[in-house]
Amino acid sequence: MRIVVTGANGQLGQDIVRLLEAQHEVYGLAREQLDITNEGQCLEVIQRLKPEVVIHSAAYTAVDLAESNEEDAFRVNSDGTRNLAIAAEKIWAKFVYISTDYVFDGKATQSYIEGDTTNPQSVYGKSKRAGELHVQDISSKYFIVRTSWVYGMYGKNFVKTMLELSRTRDSIKVVSDQFGSPTYTVDLALFLEELIQTDRYGIYHASNTGFCSWYDFACAIFEERGITMKVEPCTTEEFPRPAPRPRYSAMEHKAIRANGFEDLRAWREGLKAFLQELEEV
Repeated sequence: MRIVVTGANGQLGQDIVRLLEAQHEVYGLAREQLDITNEGQCLEVIQRLKPEVVIHSAAYTAVDLAESNEEDAFRVNSDGTRNLAIAAEKIWAKFVYISTDYVFDGKATQSYIEGDTTNPQSVYGKSKRAGELHVQDISSKYFIVRTSWVYGMYGKNFVKTMLELSRTRDSIKVVSDQFGSPTYTVDLALFLEELIQTDRYGIYHASNTGFCSWYDFACAIFEERGITMKVEPCTTEEFPRPAPRPRYSAMEHKAIRANGFEDLRAWREGLKAFLQELEEV
């Protein structure tokens, strides 16, 4: 398949390009090759490359910064997504939009399913939800894939931060009242490869299975690495941030199972695989 991947220099985008180019004709486009906020450029580039699939992983992901830069967040996550969806639809390409658990308010008491009511609380979440709505309005062949707590080899993430802190500290406080599902970029990329080869369109929740708190996640990182670290639980209020975080954003993978796909492995298995990959670098 001929595939265009936006955000090709991002944490997820780099793994999508790396894993898919072994079997497919992949064009990884970073900001330098494609300004998604430029509608004319989106039309020109997509018309020229004529992909069968556009995987849109480019995004404004600075969650806290978005609170004071709402216009920028919406220009990228909403308007940029609209521009790409229009361009993809003109050539009848499949369109994959990577979305987020932040479209939910986090007040649930059980895992969110794809059809649950969205109610984003942060500017980032609202801008990503606006992107979802554009995709649903414009594309006739779309996959909206909501994911969460992403980490991988490229860029900054929670796992790398914990490992870095362990080199200079012997104790740490981590929030214990926010729950979600960590997601290894490699596992998500492999699921996307399977998904785009079908016509089972719609909204999907895709993360490593199971859920934990940030505190649980930190403890698991140190345990898997054999690092002695005193990890103390703390509340969200003890660690204030500009953007509100969903307190509970675990997502049920109902669409994955209903459409006959193999679910992503358990989050702790994904973590083990990532730590092994880190050691091999």
